[in-house]
Parts: sequence; structure tokens; C-alpha cells
Amino acid sequence: MSYTLEVNGRRHAVEVDGDTPLLWVLRDVLGMTGTKYGCGMALCGACTVHMDGAVIRACVTPVQAAAGKAITTIEAVHTTETGRAVQEAWLDVDVVQCGYCQPGQIMSATALLMRTPSPSDEQIREGMAGNLCRCGTYPRIHAAVRQASGALRSRKGG
Repeated sequence: MSYTLEVNGRRHAVEVDGDTPLLWVLRDVLGMTGTKYGCGMALCGACTVHMDGAVIRACVTPVQAAAGKAITTIEAVHTTETGRAVQEAWLDVDVVQCGYCQPGQIMSATALLMRTPSPSDEQIREGMAGNLCRCGTYPRIHAAVRQASGALRSRKGG
């Protein structure tokens, strides 16, 4: 079946079965390999993308549910001020160890800060809870989210 997807601001026509996971369409059909396969059951967060601004797990989201929605992947998260601030903080804090989970972590952190620009520690823990890091960089992830939040506030004069 034919579906039109808006991914990172561009329209793409794809010919796939409607129940094909969005993750595989992004990676195998569109060649956007930044979004990772982790567990295939929406438990680890490696496949996190935004759909109409909300965090979703692309491994369990059928392409038919994504048709007509605005999808943002790690390849375009830098196009927003919040996404840039998160990526800068990730580098400054040296979050990455193996790096496999980081695209999903960054997508979740960006969505959190778009919803809650000045999150409490508890809100950060809750907002990032669906993303697992086998290397255990959680303290650095938390610090990077906190730093990105502060950077965004200072840029806005608050």
C-alpha cells in the first residue's frame, strides 16, 4: 500500500504494508539510520522519534498510524533551538559512552524540554524513564538535560 510520510519536514511516498513498523520504514526504506533498533517491544527507547511533537516508539508504531503526521528523527532534531541545546549539552557533559541509546535519549530529552522548559529533577527522571542505557550514563544524561534547560532559559533571558 502507498503511504505519504512527512519526515523531518519532507514528504516521502512509501510502498509498504500498513503494519510495517515505522522504524523499518525510516531505516530501510528512507535510509535514516540514526533511529536505532533496540528491543522491538517499545521497552528500551532506542527507537524514539517524535510524531506531531509527542514521543513515540517507532519499533511498534505501524506506518499507517504515522501517515499524515509530522515525524521528527534524530537527523533533524538540531533544527529546533531545544534540540540544538540538548545536543550541545550532550557534548559538553560527555554523556556518550557506547552511544547506541543516545539518539533515543536525545529525542526524549528534547520532547521533555519542549513540554517542560524548566523540569524538576523528578520530572527529568520521569521524562527519561522510558529510555534505557546499558552503559549506565544516567547521571550524565540527567546533568545534560539540566544543562540544556539552563542554556535555553539563559538564551531567552530567563
